[in-house]
Amino acid sequence: MHSVRKAPALLAVAALAAGAVACSSASGTGGVRSAAAPPQSAHPVRLIGDGSTSDTGPQPHQPVFQRLAPGQRPPQLVVFSWDGAGEDGQKLFSHFRKVGEENNAAMTYFLSGVYLLPGDRKELYAPPRHPRGASEIGFNDRTGITDTLRELRLAWQDGSEIGTHFNGHFCGTDGGVGTWSPSEWMSEIRQAQGFVENWKTNSGLTALAPLPFDYSTELVGGRAPCLEGQHNLVPAAKAMGFRYDASSVGGRQVWPSKIDGIWDFPLQDIPVPGRAFETLSMDYNFLANQSVTTDGDPAMYPAWGRQMHDGLIAAFDRAYRGNRAPLFIGDHFESWNGGIYMKAVEDTIKEVCGQPDVRCVSFKQVADWMDAQDPKVLAKLRTLDVGQAPKGGWSAFLGAADG
Repeated sequence: MHSVRKAPALLAVAALAAGAVACSSASGTGGVRSAAAPPQSAHPVRLIGDGSTSDTGPQPHQPVFQRLAPGQRPPQLVVFSWDGAGEDGQKLFSHFRKVGEENNAAMTYFLSGVYLLPGDRKELYAPPRHPRGASEIGFNDRTGITDTLRELRLAWQDGSEIGTHFNGHFCGTDGGVGTWSPSEWMSEIRQAQGFVENWKTNSGLTALAPLPFDYSTELVGGRAPCLEGQHNLVPAAKAMGFRYDASSVGGRQVWPSKIDGIWDFPLQDIPVPGRAFETLSMDYNFLANQSVTTDGDPAMYPAWGRQMHDGLIAAFDRAYRGNRAPLFIGDHFESWNGGIYMKAVEDTIKEVCGQPDVRCVSFKQVADWMDAQDPKVLAKLRTLDVGQAPKGGWSAFLGAADG
């Protein structure tokens, strides 16, 4: 952003701890059919509130999900997600939005609400357990807000999801999100939603076009800062109408389940090529096991970049050729260690999203797919371990109607 952002250092703890120890017919795509963009001109635009957001009709480019037919192989779902999504001078939001468009990949952009709040209005933010106007990632300026709004509009129109990374990115035991109560989490969620729904009033940028969605219905999930506080976040998220949470630490590459009615979509333990341990499927966790700092030895950049790329591909391959569990990948719009992690992610998108049966989707779309399936089939899929292909093939494994 146009202010100083601190790296989520506590993710390194999880990483190092691990070290210590193009759709077609439904018949061939695992219950996924393509859906053309609805004609937006057929739906009148309805401004919401102060005109910061609007109802423009159904979101374009959303797949239609159906139940798997008996014996049908599931699609390989892959989610590329971005924490704190905002457009700054690096222009990585706009870059990856275009990469997604070129590779038929919807993504999830977890927006930090304070990225739509100008620094001279920071007192509008009342974070739990911190002084009014505090934020570990700063705020934004009006140029940054304008640029971020442009990318949010285009991303949603491309078919991607706008989730939340909440607001001030507070971590640790001194008032961090892991110490918050459910009611404090509800306050944080309401404020994150409010900064999106009232950016015109808060910034004075009233001449800009509204966002083309109603955030009160668009917002169905998020990822907590530093992957902390899920225990008390889940009841708050459920009360606020969320359908999933992506804040778990160290999930395995198995089929997801729910926590108290909310889909649990964790970052997953994936291989670190050349090392005897796995780490979380996020750029920062590879960094933490390589350089620790964000500006390590340039001589190591090529090797470190290959290591992350090869780790992502290894994780993809073992799911794709094994249990077909969704693969969840998290990243930040940062140029850490010379941008090697951004290149690793971009190369991975280009390599995997066009493969047969692969659907690069948003978290919301994964929730849609899961909700469309027979619960008995999902239960059977959960019996498959990491990388475990069904004995006798998919036709035999999912052939029985009773799952």
